[in-house]
Amino acid sequence: MVLPSNTPLYNHPLPEIERWLYSKGCRQDSDNLHCWHTEHAAWKADIWLEVDSILVRYIEAGESGQDVQRSFKYSLSRQDLDEAIFAGP
Repeated sequence: MVLPSNTPLYNHPLPEIERWLYSKGCRQDSDNLHCWHTEHAAWKADIWLEVDSILVRYIEAGESGQDVQRSFKYSLSRQDLDEAIFAGP
C-alpha cells in the first residue's frame, strides 16, 4: 500500500520509506542499515533514520568546509521531507 506523499512519514511502513530513499538515489549502508548515503552534483550527505527523527549531515557544506547537520521529525510529510532534504544544504 502506497500512502500519499502528503501523509506524515511516521504513517509510512519502513519498506516504503526505504523505497522512497532508493528512488531519490540514496544507497543503504550495508553495515548500519539505518544509515543512507546520497551524492548530487553540488553536495553529498549521510542520512540516518533515528528513533524520532531523520538526521541529515551534508558533507563539507558549510562556509568553511565544515559539515552541516539538520534534523527533521517524522511528523513532517514525505513531500515536505523530500523538499527539505533533497534541496541540499
